[in-house]
Amino acid sequence: MTMESRGEGAAAGPRRGLVLDQVVLLGRTLDEYARYFALPGDLRGREILDVASGVSSFCAEAHAAGGSVTAFDRIYDRPVESIAAQCGRDLDSVVRGMKEVNTYRWDFYQTPERMGEYRERAYRRFLEDYVRGRGTRYVAGELPRLPFAAARFDLTLVSYLLFVYEDQFSYEFHRESVRELLRVTRREVRIYPTVTFEARRSSYLDRLKAEPEFAAWAFEEVPTDFEFLKGSNSYLLIRPKFFSH
Repeated sequence: MTMESRGEGAAAGPRRGLVLDQVVLLGRTLDEYARYFALPGDLRGREILDVASGVSSFCAEAHAAGGSVTAFDRIYDRPVESIAAQCGRDLDSVVRGMKEVNTYRWDFYQTPERMGEYRERAYRRFLEDYVRGRGTRYVAGELPRLPFAAARFDLTLVSYLLFVYEDQFSYEFHRESVRELLRVTRREVRIYPTVTFEARRSSYLDRLKAEPEFAAWAFEEVPTDFEFLKGSNSYLLIRPKFFSH
């Protein structure tokens, strides 16, 4: 289990969705994050943690706009040259693979090639910022452990790691990860999407909601107006119950 396994997928298989048979590095932009998580236009004034952020440009773009974002991923113990060499190869593989499955809606990206343009823009912006922010804005590690103090962040985001990889990450891994996400977060955890790569609602959602240890937290599946992977038009919002009123 690694947080390095990120993205929409690799080669297609007998299942409906893309099947990951290799480690994939894909990046996403601040614009995409804002759509995934229904984020406000101004992120200043809050401490944000982006878990399993990979080669996304969210941290770089938010920092340039005056926001305070810490990106966390296993790959951040690697030199920039090593990460850069992998990005282009992985993106080409994914763009080819997406043409062979039917689990995506193309209203926003229109074509796999245009989606690839977003991904390339993201990883190039990331690489520029990673050189300057490695070890400060970019922290190496992997779930289910986070090297941060309790209640360190106002908002924690996780995209395309939990739930989508249900067939690779066990329920116990999800439970331990959520426990750790809640430990370091003061206000809200948002996890996107809530479906697997086969466009099915994750079977782990209801089990997590019913866990006695999370009784003090409110779990809500919040709809959004963005859908790429079919069924991915919602994120899981977790916050202390006293913030839900």
